[in-house]
Amino acid sequence: MSIRVRMTVLAVTGVLVAGCTSTDGGGTGAASAPPSTGDAKPSATAAATAVPALPGALTGQRPDWKACEAPEGGEAPGAKWRCATVTVPVDYAKPEGATLPVALIRKQATDERGRIGSLLFNFGGPGASGVAMLPQLEEEYRKPGERYDLVGFDPRGVGRSARVVCRSDAEQAAAEATDDFTPDTAAEEAAYLKESVAFGAGCARRSGPLLAHTTTSATARDLDLIRQVLGDEKLNYFGISYGTQLGGTYAHLFPKNVGRLVLDAVVDPTADSVGHARHQTIGFQRALDNYLKSTGQDPKAGNERITRLLTKLDREPLTVGERRLTEGLALTGIAVTLYGQANWPLLTEALEEAERGRGDALLELADYYNDRDADGHYSTQSHSQRAISCADSNARPTAEQAKALVPEFRKLSPVFGAMLAWDTAGWCWKWPVKGERATPEASAPGAAPILVVGTTGDPATPYEGAEKMAKELGDGVGVLVTNKGEGHGAYGTSKCVTRTVDAYLLDGKVPAYGTTC
Repeated sequence: MSIRVRMTVLAVTGVLVAGCTSTDGGGTGAASAPPSTGDAKPSATAAATAVPALPGALTGQRPDWKACEAPEGGEAPGAKWRCATVTVPVDYAKPEGATLPVALIRKQATDERGRIGSLLFNFGGPGASGVAMLPQLEEEYRKPGERYDLVGFDPRGVGRSARVVCRSDAEQAAAEATDDFTPDTAAEEAAYLKESVAFGAGCARRSGPLLAHTTTSATARDLDLIRQVLGDEKLNYFGISYGTQLGGTYAHLFPKNVGRLVLDAVVDPTADSVGHARHQTIGFQRALDNYLKSTGQDPKAGNERITRLLTKLDREPLTVGERRLTEGLALTGIAVTLYGQANWPLLTEALEEAERGRGDALLELADYYNDRDADGHYSTQSHSQRAISCADSNARPTAEQAKALVPEFRKLSPVFGAMLAWDTAGWCWKWPVKGERATPEASAPGAAPILVVGTTGDPATPYEGAEKMAKELGDGVGVLVTNKGEGHGAYGTSKCVTRTVDAYLLDGKVPAYGTTC
């Protein structure tokens, strides 16, 4: 239960947590090309693509589109949305072996004559359900939906695609109430690590062999099979947050199959697990300081005020009905409001309430982030998120290594530093399966231009990650677009970015590298 990369759109008490409206002018094109990234990595690419050809029984599938069932905890989408499944191999090294279903949802293009093809979406997490989310965002993608079939999917290990399950609601609630995200004593450290190992053991016990095959590279191969099954010559794709890592991985594996790809709120492909935690420490602190400045507070004084509250909660959590607002849950509640400037007033209200001895508002915000409903039921997104992350990364930092990071991370962020330092060990330590690699591959020589959109005030995927992704994709491939604003994701919140992306998707208009909104 940490501040990890999450989906870009979060509804908190009716408010979108997605970023602010940035400058509403036309983009300012920068004429300079991206810096050279050096030679590609042919050996890595060759190794990555060395898998057997898929049998015709898989590539020749035709989806059987039917009325959609209601997602867990939600309502069924309207009749214009249709659902189907595509069968994919569990292990692409053994394509004739075991298979699993990948759930799809589609709304056909409204302009049949002008139809371009399918546009697939991944909203992040990892672990976000595209089947559940895309219909909720129909209006946001109305313009692309005129000429594209909008297609959402649940990645392997998520939702209706053989979802990973690691623990019961009762087990999750118990851990949430007792786990200390910033252990101060040997006993707290031992309990923290014991909880981490217990979570992984639960995943292995309940999800079995699938756990080793929830990698982003496997999902990228699923994307290419879906592309073929949908009848598209090229993949057109919109990836947000973690979805940018998936998009970069796809481009690396299938550069010749890249159509029009948009990556918004970009994960740094050059960062390992510790580097990613360091980036988020900087990003969340930057957003918190910007929030404090917006309220007229001195950031130094504001941070001291918040750390005093957190220290008090660490010693004595606030009682909220039959539950408790712990330091960890308070940190989570603070973090979720930083995903978008529109939610900053919620943070002001929640902090003031907590200082007066009421933890209801911060706990409600934490529950939203942790996908806990009013009945105490949790979604399994956090299970999928961790399974995918730990299948991807081969880093397994120890408690000693995490503890050594605490002083550095606290300097970077007095509020979030200690938790994110400890999280480097608490996330994948002693995970039941090995991780695939240290950092994802994103070099894509020969691919068509890919839009890479970074927001300067993004807390979860700091802007620097977009710069790194554009360079990693390669000269003439990664096209950096900068959004000067706050929040996690720019499309739909910045009119300038939205126009730029729509022009690329609908008309193939590639903006100048370095275009700024």
